[in-house]
Amino acid sequence: MNTRESTKLDFAVDLEFDEILTNPILDIAARFWEEDRYEAFKVCYRSMRRIDDLVDNRKETGKAISASEAANLTRMIYAWLKSVQAGERTDSFQTEFLERLEKFAIPLWPWERLCQAMVHDLKCEGYQSLRSFLRYAKGAAVAPAAVFMHLCGVVRRDGRYAEPAYDIRRVARPLALFSYFVHIIRDFRKDLKSNLNYFAHDLLRQHSLELGDLREIATGGEIRPSFRNLVGQYRSFADYYRRSARNKIDEMAGLLLPRYQLSLEVVYSLYSQVFERIDPAHGMFSQGELNPQPEEIKARLQLTVDRFAAAKN
Repeated sequence: MNTRESTKLDFAVDLEFDEILTNPILDIAARFWEEDRYEAFKVCYRSMRRIDDLVDNRKETGKAISASEAANLTRMIYAWLKSVQAGERTDSFQTEFLERLEKFAIPLWPWERLCQAMVHDLKCEGYQSLRSFLRYAKGAAVAPAAVFMHLCGVVRRDGRYAEPAYDIRRVARPLALFSYFVHIIRDFRKDLKSNLNYFAHDLLRQHSLELGDLREIATGGEIRPSFRNLVGQYRSFADYYRRSARNKIDEMAGLLLPRYQLSLEVVYSLYSQVFERIDPAHGMFSQGELNPQPEEIKARLQLTVDRFAAAKN
């Protein structure tokens, strides 16, 4: 895809989308940025993945986490956070990470929230209520999205990057939760097979479902009407945040340079592409059904870029 020809925008560069169509959506969107900002994105997200994987990889074993093991992992997480807060350059990666934080004026609170969420994940078996899940999502979803939103909005003034002209927590929340609810539905089979469940317990009870029922469905069992109703409810949550995200992106249009506006449009569009494939009444909720093929993603990207270019011309 030659984005220079298709967008007619000065910032557009030639991107070989065929090489990145299987990458995470945020990574695809961040490829529209200049190289040093994209590198900052990669370093920040790699640091977050390290923390997240520390917990997820342990939970995927399926073995119960003892109180002493949870306490040990908690100490490891907070020891890392404390070293970052103190600016300690413990290894080459942390040195690079701290340099990126400083250069782009990135606040530390997203990592503080993420660590709190992971510690909660260690100590709790699932989420007792939708409210507790949303509290967890402040760290697991909103915090990473806030870093993306921050990097969209920082501008260089007098040789230094200044913070965005908007509250990154407020603008990140709807897009983060839209994408997270889409992930829950799209990845539920894979997650359950890895002993991970993101459906709130109170909503399972509301639909007369238990965790065992989800595991049975995830491994090929009959999809019950009650589960379809649960998916329909989660799709309605995703739709609520989808519409809210659309409003926030539109509000931010005058606060961002075009390439960063376009990156948000790409995130919204590619998650919407998955959202549109969710069919609570008839779907099988498989990875093949809910994940667009590379050629479909490429077509959606082209459509998103062309529409953005037309609106700017």
